[in-house]
Amino acid sequence: QVQFVESGGGLVQPGGSLRLSCAASGFTLDYGAIGWFRQAPGKEREAVSCIGRSDTFYTDSVKGRFTISRNNAKNTLYLQMNSLKPEDTAIYYCAVSENCWDPFDTFHSWGQGTQVTVSS
Repeated sequence: QVQFVESGGGLVQPGGSLRLSCAASGFTLDYGAIGWFRQAPGKEREAVSCIGRSDTFYTDSVKGRFTISRNNAKNTLYLQMNSLKPEDTAIYYCAVSENCWDPFDTFHSWGQGTQVTVSS
């Protein structure tokens, strides 16, 4: 079973930066797409960013602030988060699928999530 572990979250002030990591806990497959998702209290889980075979996706609210990257050799996905805003506060998860445009339910191997809190 492939499972990912998210890390790098924490408490930061508005305008600060964090770098999230998503590492495989064991053997992993070379899936075509790996995405970052987040869920805030009282809200549905939403896609934040995804990197696939030939495309990269960012939700409008994070464009220009977040950068997604992957290191296949290390089986690790990263999300560099700059200029953080209070509305970025959420639990961040990573998951995999074949394509970034796959339905949400297609993504699997969810990690436990890492908490990001942006507050003064």
